[in-house]
Amino acid sequence: MIRIESTIRNLADSLLMIGLQKGASDLHIIPQQNAGLVRFRVGNNLTTGPSLKKHAFERLLAHFKFTASMDIGDRRRPQSGAYSFLHNGKKIGLRISTLPANGSESMVIRLLYSQEKIPVYKLSLFPGTSCKLASLLKCANGLIILTGPTGSGKSTTLYSLLSETSLIAGKNIISIEDPVEKESDTVLQVGVNEKAGITYASGLKAILRHDPDIILIGEIRDAETAHIAVRAALTGHLVLTTMHTRNAKGAIYRLLEFGITHQEIEQTMIASTAQRLVELSCPYCGDVCSPQCYGMGRPKRGSVFEFLAGDQLKQAILESKGLEVPNTSNFMSLGHHIAKGIALGFIKKQEYQRWVLDEMEE
Repeated sequence: MIRIESTIRNLADSLLMIGLQKGASDLHIIPQQNAGLVRFRVGNNLTTGPSLKKHAFERLLAHFKFTASMDIGDRRRPQSGAYSFLHNGKKIGLRISTLPANGSESMVIRLLYSQEKIPVYKLSLFPGTSCKLASLLKCANGLIILTGPTGSGKSTTLYSLLSETSLIAGKNIISIEDPVEKESDTVLQVGVNEKAGITYASGLKAILRHDPDIILIGEIRDAETAHIAVRAALTGHLVLTTMHTRNAKGAIYRLLEFGITHQEIEQTMIASTAQRLVELSCPYCGDVCSPQCYGMGRPKRGSVFEFLAGDQLKQAILESKGLEVPNTSNFMSLGHHIAKGIALGFIKKQEYQRWVLDEMEE
């Protein structure tokens, strides 16, 4: 029995090591008819890993669930958990999610490189956008919403802003997350724990009684959380959060869907951003840099942002009311930013085609 458990533990560790060596962001463990399949998300692609026998597949899922303090015996409902470990002196966080599928379970493990903090000025491919993001933190109160699909880098941006806000002296900063992905000594971080009765809504209510100045909400998922976040912004707090929408304007319609009024949006919303991760290429060497190039060893992916604030935000709110507003702003969509990056030689041409396909699917 000890030998079997040791073998499964070694298998789990080896899969995580492979993921780290590949620079993967996610590890997928997918059920098949009589086996299991491992896949790694590297960049925007899923690469196929080893196949597992059914017995090993089930034990591997149980091992990860046990380590992440999840219910091993419950396979009928989705679960989530997290834990961390040290690798080469660096802390690696794991965010684990299970989903009932094909009479078994599918598992996705997000690899979180906890000690890699990206400063705000490095977030965007274009420095002007990074400056705009940093300027948002000077606001005394209001609602800032980061949007984008899963895996677009919203959490990285949120943690970068969290790191920046921690430098603000005399501010009580509290975050509520599901789960806490990257620990910070300067921010009071609250993890969602539904078994203990701590949901986004209940946790946010408790946070408001804890005298915060800045509140970070991992994600607005329901109407109750949206109403509490807006109330916090109305009562003198700066609230940063994320949403799943197709573009920056979509955050307005999402709030309306949750029952937030136009008046509340106008009074609280400071800015909305949409972002995508794009594959980068060197403007001098192309896809592969020569050893002498300054770009050698630099990240192969970067972020582009759609930024909605000020007069552009007011215009978008008026449009959401069904009013015809003359387009006098210089608003640049994600497509414009990607096309600009391609023209400058920093973004691969395939990224624009991928973005167009995503828009067509929406």
